Amino acid sequence: MPKARVNGVNLFYEETGQGAPLVFVHEFAGDYASWHLQVRFLSRRYRTIAFNARGYPPSDVPEDPAAYSQEQAAEDIRGLLDALGIERAHICGLSMGGYATLHFGLRHPGRALSLVVAGAGYGSVATEREKFRRDVEETARRFEQDGMVAVAEFYTKGPTRVQFMDKDPVGWREFYDQFIAQSAKGHALTMRGVQMTRPSVYELEAAMEKLTVPTLVVTGDEDEPCLEPALFMKRKIRSSGLVVMPKAGHTVNLEDPDAFNRIVLDFLTAVDAGRWPLRNPASISASAILPPEPARQGAPSR
Repeated sequence: MPKARVNGVNLFYEETGQGAPLVFVHEFAGDYASWHLQVRFLSRRYRTIAFNARGYPPSDVPEDPAAYSQEQAAEDIRGLLDALGIERAHICGLSMGGYATLHFGLRHPGRALSLVVAGAGYGSVATEREKFRRDVEETARRFEQDGMVAVAEFYTKGPTRVQFMDKDPVGWREFYDQFIAQSAKGHALTMRGVQMTRPSVYELEAAMEKLTVPTLVVTGDEDEPCLEPALFMKRKIRSSGLVVMPKAGHTVNLEDPDAFNRIVLDFLTAVDAGRWPLRNPASISASAILPPEPARQGAPSR
């Protein structure tokens, strides 16, 4: 069982394939195995590395609440690259992992070949922040008092998970079984340390405007909490592209794995070929017809 010593904890990881490194960062309700359909497909061209975050056995579950934070989640990606001797890698994350991927790119842009930020943004709307924190605290308390199975009865059937249940009951049951096998203590600590205290996507505006790492933002069109944040990321990150997957909820990599895999492969192929440019400034104008004001002022008269 391979583990890497990262920032004082042991992180379990699984490595498959050869080529440029591609690191998968899982969501709150998943673990390294949540990426098995992507690993099968993308390890044919890439050295894929999927790992369990701290709090997710067989990775360590530190008992100190201070060991869990959004900053630490991003630094664990960097630490894993260091432990494996990897200078730069493609990083692909979903939800909690999408947040960590974005923060990693903002903190360590020189270490990222590209970023896939999928299903990120829940809890970002300013007017809903307090309700979000209350929901997080309530769920963390339920993990501690009632355990994984009791929480799974509502968490895996939420408004952005029912799409998965409807499309693929067998796949959803696999997702459910993986969830209930995880650590209630690790989930409670993660919820309070990461989800409850992480900054809103909208608070990252200034940093995102400076980001030039090739970035793909992915969201399901029925993942309501993440739709507007996805648009915001597209508008602020000059090097980003946006994919909205139709009739899809939060668990997009498992709901529609064929489409997700092809989208990611096409993105990685473009990046590897040097064909993922920054956005052309001429595409941003207050008019749907006329070019931006500076271009208009500099245009020759006729």
